[in-house]
Amino acid sequence: MTGRAVHFEIPFEDGERARDFYREVFGWKIDVPPGIDYTMVVSGPTGDGGIPAEPGFINGGMLDKKSSVASGPVIVLEVDSIDDTLAVIEKQGGATLVGRTAVGDMGFSAYFKDPEGNVTGLWETVSRG
Repeated sequence: MTGRAVHFEIPFEDGERARDFYREVFGWKIDVPPGIDYTMVVSGPTGDGGIPAEPGFINGGMLDKKSSVASGPVIVLEVDSIDDTLAVIEKQGGATLVGRTAVGDMGFSAYFKDPEGNVTGLWETVSRG
C-alpha cells in the first residue's frame, strides 16, 4: 500500500462556473469527456498517458455535488488493495461509504469516512501483467 495522494475531486453546484473559476485562477486544463458526468482536471505538466511530469502535481476531477460522497474536496490515496484497506479502515473505526467500484479499465475507486468524519477516496490501479 503506497498511501500517496494520486487524485483530487472538487464537487460543484454550477459546473460551468466551477470550471471557469479553476481554469482562470490556476490555469488548469479542464476537459469534459462526452458521455460521462465528470470533469477531468490536469493541474500541471504531464507526460505519457497524462501522468504528472513534475513532482508536486496530481491531477483530479470535478463533479456535481449531487453525485459526490462529500460536500467538499476529497483527496484520493493509492493503495494496493481497496478491499484489504477498507477492512483495516473499519477495524480502526472508519466506515466504508462506497465500496470497490470499477472505473473503466483503469482501476477501482472507493470512499471512506475516517473516525473524525473526513471523507477520503481510495484508488487501486488495474494490474497489467
